[in-house]
Amino acid sequence: MSSREAILGRVRAALADVPVDEIPEDVPVPRNYRRAHTAPGDDLVTLFAERVADYRATVHRTDETGLTDAIAAALTARGVRRLALPRDFPSALLPSGPWTWHREPLEVPDLDALDGTVTLAAAGIAVTGTVVLDTGAGQGRRALTLVPDHHLCIVYAEQIAADVPDALGLLDPTRPLTFVSGPSATSDIELDRVEGVHGPRTLDVIVVDPTHPEHP
Repeated sequence: MSSREAILGRVRAALADVPVDEIPEDVPVPRNYRRAHTAPGDDLVTLFAERVADYRATVHRTDETGLTDAIAAALTARGVRRLALPRDFPSALLPSGPWTWHREPLEVPDLDALDGTVTLAAAGIAVTGTVVLDTGAGQGRRALTLVPDHHLCIVYAEQIAADVPDALGLLDPTRPLTFVSGPSATSDIELDRVEGVHGPRTLDVIVVDPTHPEHP
């Protein structure tokens, strides 16, 4: 008897008492898992900022009136000048100065020649410090945030969910979702960390929160 026959035989034996007309939807599956690791009243924005920083990303907090200045300060600190932008990124948010803005469409070699990219986000997850992108408004396609070496991402306080199940409830599962937890990094068997292998080597996240008017 082959391994395949042995496995299929065990499957048939396990299903021997199942009615032939039963389908998976007929059997309720208990889903009493814990949906969140936060408590009511927790400051999700502060938690999100702390967890993002834990992943070696740089976090900036501001209100909406200080957003353009925060973008300028973050880009200045990184020393980046040539930046990719999604086609529909709001021009009103862009600071004036030494930066050149290159809007989509851009070919991969063009993206690779730029210093970084600036985008909005679809959601943030407080517990995991994760930014979620879905190629929606102000975010651009995946290549825009994977090819350049630096990514500056803007997340609004109202977009921050407590935990993964809550965030998934805000997202469209039919869209291409990208979950970003810190700069791209990998480690070999000796645990030597290398950043920038599968995406941007540096990540800045600007959290826009009207209750924390902290300007750069």
